[in-house]
Amino acid sequence: MPRVTTIPATKNKFTALPTASIAKRRTAGYARVSTGSDEQFTSYEAQIDYYTKLITAREDWEFIDVYTDEGISALNTKHRNGFKQMIQDALDGKIDLIVTKSVSRFARNTVDSLVTIRKLKEKGVECYFEKENIFTFDGKGELLLTIMSSLAQEESRSISENVTWGQRKRFSDGKVSVGYSQFLGFEKGEDGNLKVIPEQAETVRLIYKLFLEGKTSQGIANFLMEHDVLSPAGKKTWCSSTIASILTNEKYKGDALLQKRFTSNFLTKELRINNGEVPQYYVEGSHEAIIAPEEFQAVQEEMARRKELGRAYSDKAFHSKIICGDCGGFYGRKVWHSTDEYKSVIFQCNRKFKNEERCRTPKLTDNEIKQRFLTAYNELMDSRDAVLADCDLIRQTLCDTTQLDAEMQREHDEMMVASELMKAHIKKNASVAQSQDAYALEAGRIEERYNTAFEQYTALEAERDKRVRKSKELITFIAMLKKQPLVVTEWNERLWITLLDTATVQRDGSIMFRFKSGAEITAKQKTVEL
Repeated sequence: MPRVTTIPATKNKFTALPTASIAKRRTAGYARVSTGSDEQFTSYEAQIDYYTKLITAREDWEFIDVYTDEGISALNTKHRNGFKQMIQDALDGKIDLIVTKSVSRFARNTVDSLVTIRKLKEKGVECYFEKENIFTFDGKGELLLTIMSSLAQEESRSISENVTWGQRKRFSDGKVSVGYSQFLGFEKGEDGNLKVIPEQAETVRLIYKLFLEGKTSQGIANFLMEHDVLSPAGKKTWCSSTIASILTNEKYKGDALLQKRFTSNFLTKELRINNGEVPQYYVEGSHEAIIAPEEFQAVQEEMARRKELGRAYSDKAFHSKIICGDCGGFYGRKVWHSTDEYKSVIFQCNRKFKNEERCRTPKLTDNEIKQRFLTAYNELMDSRDAVLADCDLIRQTLCDTTQLDAEMQREHDEMMVASELMKAHIKKNASVAQSQDAYALEAGRIEERYNTAFEQYTALEAERDKRVRKSKELITFIAMLKKQPLVVTEWNERLWITLLDTATVQRDGSIMFRFKSGAEITAKQKTVEL
C-alpha cells in the first residue's frame, strides 16, 4: 500500500500571504444610512466613529478608511458613490478586508450583492458582516449570504409596497403632492396644498398668452430668455420641453391628475409613464387655478392641431389656417424684392407652381387677410346668441355618445365570447383526438369572428373620440365667444387662433372663414378700415 504524506498549505489561497504571516490585513469600513434626516445623521456619524475605532483596535488589521454614503437607499448600487469608490479601491489592490454592519447595509438586491462579493473574492478581498457574523471566505459564507440577501430584498419589497399603498390611498382621497422646488407658479401652502405665487403666476399666464398668439414652444422660450425671465429651476436658460410641460399641466387650471407615472421595479426604482397599468385619479378643483379652464382647453386643442400639421405649421403664415380653394394646400408667406426698395410680403398657395395644373387662387397681402377676418368675425357676432344656441344643440345631438357606448359594449361582449370559444376550442383539441384540418377550420372561423368585432369596436371608438373632442371644442368655443366684444376693429391674433378653424381662399379673392362652431362666413373684397 502506498504511503501518503500530507504537505500543509503555506499560503492563503485567496490572499497569497504565508499562513504563518503576521502581516496586517488592509481593512476598510463601510457605513451607510438610507435617509438624510437628522436622526439618521447621528447614526451616520456614530457608524464612522465605530468602524474607525474597531479597525484601529485590531493588531492584525491596518486601517485604510471608512467609506460612506449618506441619505441613499441600498436597493441598488448605481448612485452610491462611496460604495463604488470602495469597491474600485478593493479591486485595485488597496484593500484586503471590508467590514460593514449587515447584509442590508451592503445591498438589499441579492443579485448586486452576490455579483459584487464574487468580484471581490476573485481579487482576494473578503467581506465581513457583523450582524450575521458572515465571513465571505468561509465555506458557508456564500450560502448564508444568499439567504440573508434574499430576506433583505423581500423586506425592501414589503416596504416599497407599503409606501406605494400609502401613496395611492392619498391619491384616492384627492390629496395632491408635487415637487415644489421646480414648480413654476405654485408653492406649498400652510394647509399642505398648492398655493399660487403671484409673481411666477404672471410668467405662466404670459406663456399661455404667447402660445395662443401663435408662438411655438421654442419661440416662447426664446422670448423669455430675451426678457431675462427665470426658468422654474431659477436659471436664465429655457427649454422648449419645459414650455410644453407647462402648457399641458392640468394643475394650472386648478385640477390634478395623480399617478401619471409609477415605479415599475422596486429594485431599480425605474419610473414609467402610466398608460393604464395602474389606476389614475383626476381631482377637479383641487386648488386655486392660474389659467381659466377654457383657455387651458383652447391651448390643448391648438397644440393637438399643430402636432397634426407637423412641419406644415408656420407662425409666420397665419398659423397654417389659410387653405387654397383649388388644391387644398396651405398658403405660405413669400417675400418679393427682398433686396430692394420694392420689398413686400405676400401670401399665396405653397403648391401654386408645383401642381400640373397651376392653382388660380390669388395672392393676398397681410392687410387683406386681416380685414376680411374682421368682417367675418363681426358678422358672426351680429348673431352671437343664435350661434351659441346652435353650438349647444350640436353638442346635445351630434356629439352625444350614448348610442356609440351601447354599440361598443356589444362589440366588446362579442370579442369576449369569441375569446372564450377559442380557449374552449384549444382545450378540447389538447384533450380529445380530432381532425387537425377541422380544428384549423373552426379556429379560423372563431378568429374571423373576433377580428370582425375588433374592427367594429375600433371604428366605434374612433368615432366616439371624435365626438368627445368636438364636444370639448364647442364648450371652449362657447366660453371664449361669450367673453369677446360684439365688434372688433383691430386685428387680434388670439381670436384668429381660438375661434377660427380654417380660411379657404377662392379664385375670386374672397375668403370663406369656417369657425369652430361650424359656421361659415364668406368675406369678399369689401373691407373695413383697420
